[in-house]
Amino acid sequence: MAEIPEKGASVPPRVPWYRQLVPDIAPSEWDILVFSTAFKLLLYPAYRSTDFEVHRNWLAITHSLPISKWYYDTTSEWTLDYPPFFAYFEKALSIPAAMIDPQIVDLNNLNYSAWSVVAYQRTTVILTELVLGAVLLKFVRGAPDTNTQRLISASLFLHPGFLIVDHIHFQYNGFMFGILLLSVLQARHGNILASGLFFAVLLNFKHIYMYLAPAYFIYLLRAFCMSPQGSILPSKFITLANVVILVFIVSLGPFLLMGQIPQLLSRLFPFTRGLNHAYWAPNAWAVLTAADRVLLQYVKRFGVSFAVDASGVSSSSRGLVGDTSFAVLPNVKPIHTFLITVAFQAIFLVKLWRTPTYKSFLTALTLCGYTSFMFGWHVHEKAVLLVLIPLSLLAAENYAYFRTFMIASTAGIASLFPLLFTPAEQAIEIVYSVLWAVAVFGPLQQRLYEFPRSLPAVIVGSLETAYLWGFVLLEATVTLCPLVARAVAQDPERWEFLPLMLTSLYCAVGLIWAYGRLSFLYIASK
Repeated sequence: MAEIPEKGASVPPRVPWYRQLVPDIAPSEWDILVFSTAFKLLLYPAYRSTDFEVHRNWLAITHSLPISKWYYDTTSEWTLDYPPFFAYFEKALSIPAAMIDPQIVDLNNLNYSAWSVVAYQRTTVILTELVLGAVLLKFVRGAPDTNTQRLISASLFLHPGFLIVDHIHFQYNGFMFGILLLSVLQARHGNILASGLFFAVLLNFKHIYMYLAPAYFIYLLRAFCMSPQGSILPSKFITLANVVILVFIVSLGPFLLMGQIPQLLSRLFPFTRGLNHAYWAPNAWAVLTAADRVLLQYVKRFGVSFAVDASGVSSSSRGLVGDTSFAVLPNVKPIHTFLITVAFQAIFLVKLWRTPTYKSFLTALTLCGYTSFMFGWHVHEKAVLLVLIPLSLLAAENYAYFRTFMIASTAGIASLFPLLFTPAEQAIEIVYSVLWAVAVFGPLQQRLYEFPRSLPAVIVGSLETAYLWGFVLLEATVTLCPLVARAVAQDPERWEFLPLMLTSLYCAVGLIWAYGRLSFLYIASK
């Protein structure tokens, strides 16, 4: 029988059942988990992109075919083009999927959209994202300022980027960023070998994280394989090499034995795509592409004697399959983007080599991802998460870092808005992002604010604030633009790309400025 408290004795408050499952989690942390999960459940019927069918098809491929045919199958246009660990992950998910509804894993059942597959795949995103949640809780435990770190961790778990890209558009970024942050957490704790191990695992889930590999290479070499005096420690170097090689053997071993490595690489690295993606990622190349379009119109209107490339005149410059040609400016080739990216990353890697601390590693890691986003070939707009997520961990360093974080986050999140083009989802992403910004930027501003000490600082701060308020005008413009075009323009389809271009360019301004800001802060730091 339950013990009856004595008369007058205080009765302890009742604890909800879900809070009793893991006693180490604070009530506020449980509340965030419950709220976010309930909200994500409401999004099940929301718009989903072709990525939803991509992942359903991968469930079918890995379940229906032997491993020897995974990277050869062309039943659907959505062929398997992620590394083996993700293929094994899809294989594991396909087992319960087959039990729930065998049609989910039917290879020939293309574009299957029954409620069973919608509910199942949406649920797998929520469940696998718990990896991210668990790691973010670990960041709070042992942090010098637990209240600030709890705010940063909550902001990451509730990040609008994950809501837009994973829970509506459909991907598994939360799960994979959980692995990345687990690697970063190990570095913070001084477990550098474990940090390298988890990053090697992550590379075999999604190869886009190669953008971050240079920072890991320098940090692991300098902080783990070398003594403070700079001499190589052979035993540690061999240990690290063996750990990384073992991960790659587990991942690639079956395909190596079958002689399929060339086929696998051809799927992972298709080089037939243009400089820009279908929607221009807000980076340096978006600005350059827009400049070429403006110069072309100038030449057409005023007959200026510029050399005009005929292929560039007809090019949409929207990054569709095939090359992107400029009409007036010199064309950019993959080798150009590679050399520029390496050159800028080298600046930060030299700094990391000289100061191989955790903070230096985290900043260099962020800047390596940032540089690849700014100057990489055929960068997807969703790759901005490679910038925003690690940058969030630096947000509370000081006010300068916070301002950089605020500008980059605002521009980066807004750059994801065009992924959703249905009215209901557009309203959700805007309202959610504004509420997130108020809940995150406000408290951090209060904790970190520093009064500007010079006139240039006042001017720069005012311009940054004006830029941030400009997003209100941007969203109003891109919302009204299609309506005005249909009402006024003789050829409305000609203006369809204008809202995307305006969003890309305006967001690119903020992201480029934040990139320069963060670069200066890192290089100038002691």
